[in-house]
Amino acid sequence: MRRLPLIGRIQVAMSLALVLLLAAQSARAEGPQRVISAGSAITEIVFALGEEHRLVGRDSTSTYPAAANAIESVGYLRALSPEGVLSLGPDLIIATDGAGPPQTLDVLKAAGVDYVELDGPLTPDGVADAIRTVGKALGVEDKAEALATQTEAEMKAAIAAAAPPEGKERKKVLFIISAQGGNLMAAGDDTEAEAVIRMAGGRNAVAGFTGYKPLSPEAVQMANPDVILMMDRGGDHAVSNEALFALPQLATSPAATNDAVVRMSGILLLGFGPRTPQAIAQLSRALAQDPPR
Repeated sequence: MRRLPLIGRIQVAMSLALVLLLAAQSARAEGPQRVISAGSAITEIVFALGEEHRLVGRDSTSTYPAAANAIESVGYLRALSPEGVLSLGPDLIIATDGAGPPQTLDVLKAAGVDYVELDGPLTPDGVADAIRTVGKALGVEDKAEALATQTEAEMKAAIAAAAPPEGKERKKVLFIISAQGGNLMAAGDDTEAEAVIRMAGGRNAVAGFTGYKPLSPEAVQMANPDVILMMDRGGDHAVSNEALFALPQLATSPAATNDAVVRMSGILLLGFGPRTPQAIAQLSRALAQDPPR
C-alpha cells in the first residue's frame, strides 16, 4: 500500500480527531447512563423527567411509581452496601442527605463514581431546587427547569387553597411516626411532617424540639391534638383507631372525641418530590372534613 503523502496523513488525523471530539461531545450531551437513585424523591424526580431508562438501581424506599419496583434494589437508604452498589457499575449516584452509612459513602466516593447529594428539601422552594439538581446531574437542565417551574406553581396554588379562612383557627395536628408499645414518637420542628402540616393549613400540635422524638404521656396530653396524622401502614406497624385512642394520654383529646385520624402514604406525605402539591391538597381536604379523616 502506498504511503499517504504528508497532507493526506494530516487530513486523516484531523478527521479522526473530529470524530473522537464529536463522540465525546455526544457522550457528554447524553449524560450518565448508569444511575443509582438513593431516596424516594430522587427516584420520583427521575421518572417525572422521563429519564428512568438510565436507572440501574434504586434504594428500597423508592416504590413509586410502580415501575420503580422492577429496578434492582441496593437496599435500605441508610444501610447501603458498597459492594451491592458498585456491582451495578454505576457512573452516577444521586442520593438524599440521609443516605449512608458514612463508611459506605466514603468507599463509593473513593471508587471514583460521580456522587451528587441533595440537601433535605423542607420548604416549597426546596422541592424545585431538588428537581433542578437532579436535572443538572443527568444533563437535562431544560426538562428539569420546566418540571421545577410547574411544581413551584402547583405548590403555591395548593398552599394558597389550603390556607384557613381569616379568623378560623388552624387545627392542631399530631403526626405520630410510631406508636409501638403505646409509646408515641412524634414530629417536632424542622421535620418533613411539620412542613406539610403547616402548608396544608394545620399547625403542629407539639413544638420546642427538632426532629422525631418520643413524647411523654404528659406532653401528649398537653398537646391535646385535634387530629392524629399517621402513615398508612400495614402488618406489625399498623395500629387501629381503637387501640390508639385507648391510650390514656390520647383518650380525652378532641382527636379521640371525633375519631379524627388521617392516614396517608408515607412517601407521598414525607417524600418532598414532584407529588408534594398532591400531598398538601390531600391533607388539606382531610383536615377540612368534619370530623377530619
